[in-house]
Amino acid sequence: NRRKETNKMPFKYYKLFDVLNRKEITKTKMRIDLGISTRTLAKISNHEYIAMEVLDKICTYLELQPGDIVEHVLFDDKTK
Repeated sequence: NRRKETNKMPFKYYKLFDVLNRKEITKTKMRIDLGISTRTLAKISNHEYIAMEVLDKICTYLELQPGDIVEHVLFDDKTK
């Protein structure tokens, strides 16, 4: 899998972290409030794939759309 070989994930969660910071919500508080695992929170922090169900929970919790908390990043061969 080319993406794993280059350690690049196409989704980034910087926007989520910005929203949490502005709302003064810690990642741990969000995790507890939503009932998501520490592993899932680690995946988010590492910009790894998460289940759509988790994305739905986060969007509902923050009353936002997916594009407000996640960014899709395209990579090409020049970005290695």
